[in-house]
Parts: sequence; structure tokens; C-alpha cells
Amino acid sequence: MQTRTKYKEVRFFLVFIAFVSAFNYYLTYTNIKFNGFLLLTYSLDTVQGWLAWWAVRSLVIYLDKKVPYNPDPLKRILIQLVSTTSAGILVIILLTELVSWIARGRPALYNFYTFDLFIILIWFFVLNGIYIGLHYYHVWQQSEHQRQEEKKLRSGGFTVRLGDQNLLIAFNEIAGFYSEGGYTYLQTLTNKKYLTVLSLDKTEKLLPEESFYRLNRQYILHRNAVTGFKRAGDGKLEISVKTAGAIPDLISVSRTKAADFKKWFQPGEA
Repeated sequence: MQTRTKYKEVRFFLVFIAFVSAFNYYLTYTNIKFNGFLLLTYSLDTVQGWLAWWAVRSLVIYLDKKVPYNPDPLKRILIQLVSTTSAGILVIILLTELVSWIARGRPALYNFYTFDLFIILIWFFVLNGIYIGLHYYHVWQQSEHQRQEEKKLRSGGFTVRLGDQNLLIAFNEIAGFYSEGGYTYLQTLTNKKYLTVLSLDKTEKLLPEESFYRLNRQYILHRNAVTGFKRAGDGKLEISVKTAGAIPDLISVSRTKAADFKKWFQPGEA
């Protein structure tokens, strides 16, 4: 399961766009007079920039859900560049024309379309570069987290976050893992529950096979949590679990996995 990037960049862009607006004035005008009119126009341009950025941000978050980077990152990047730049430029044009009609009763100056809009276009490419960079930084963070997780697992436990703390839960204290509502949870034998950052598929790959077994798409159990099993209809097995809480007392194992489970649970028997 690919995790979506969690953006925490709002404060940065509020300051960044205010700076960009000021820098655009420096590029556009040779003689800048600091007065009330300059403050008014600068404020209007900055607000326009914030609204255009918010349109870009909303589109990026939407694309994260509908057109993820994997399996075709180039396609995603091209779609993002075209859609966000078009949306941002459209917001700028509409707001500029609106302000021009209200203030002067006429369309925006020709210079806006021949010069100003070109500079603004460049900034939209910079915006996209930042968001693409944030995504791959997030991917790198996830990769580093998994690498650290694998190191800690070798020491005999699984790491979870609880507020600002990182807790190492020993394997022999874990009842199992389960998936619910798109999230993966760790449950201990004492019925404490922790949210994990990995999918159930990725979690399974990090666990020692001799101690943990993937019963089905929803549950992975530790041997200490399994008290036995009985045969059910159609060759299935019903696994008895001694933990309470979110993990049920009985979990079904399919006919195709029944023999494999028996070998895991009773390794000394044929």
C-alpha cells in the first residue's frame, strides 16, 4: 500500500509567496515608490498568489489520491505540471481582471499578459518542483524508517509510535497484527493496541516466520496467541485465539492455507 504524502508546508508558502510577490515587483518596476498605493497593490497581488497557490495545493492532493506517482512517475509529473499551472494561471488572470475592472473600469494592461504572466508562469514551475521534491523526500523518509525498523526487528521487537515516543514491543508480548479501515494495528497479549505506519503486507515481511503467521488478509498472529485449531467445513480451519479485544476468539483459515498452517503450528509433526 503506497502511503500518500502528508504536507505540512502551509506556513512556509504563506511567507514564500509574500516574498515572491515582493521579488516580482523588483523585477517588474524600475522606480518603486513606497506609499499607500504600493502597499495596497502589493497586498492584492499577494492575496492573489495565496489563492492561486491554494488551487495548486488542492490539485496536488487530489492527484496524490487519483494519479499516484507509482507505477508511472513521469505521467504523474506531466499531469501535475499541466493541470496545476493551468489552474494557477487561470486564478491569477480572473482575479487580476476582476481587480482591474473594479479599480479602473477596464481590462488589465497589455503588459500583464506579455510580461507579468511569463514571470508568474516560472514561479508555478518552481511551486511544482517544491511539491515534487516534498513527495520524494517523504518517500525517502519512509524508506529510512523501514530500514531502521528492520534493524530494530533484529533485536527482537517491533517499534511503534505513541505520541512523541518510540516504543519497542518485544515479539513475545505481541498477540498479533490486524488491518482495519485501511490502517494496521498491533495488539499485545495484554490487549494494548498501537497504530503502525506499515501495511499488513510490509509488516509480514519484517516478522520472523517461526513466530508469526499470516492467517488471512486481515490478521497476523504470534504463536503465543494461538491456543489451537479445529476443522471446519470445506477443509477450512478455525483458529482459537486467547486474546480478547479487536482480534476475535476464532479466526478462519482457508482450505488452501490449512496444511501450511498446521506445519507452522505443529512443526514436529508430518
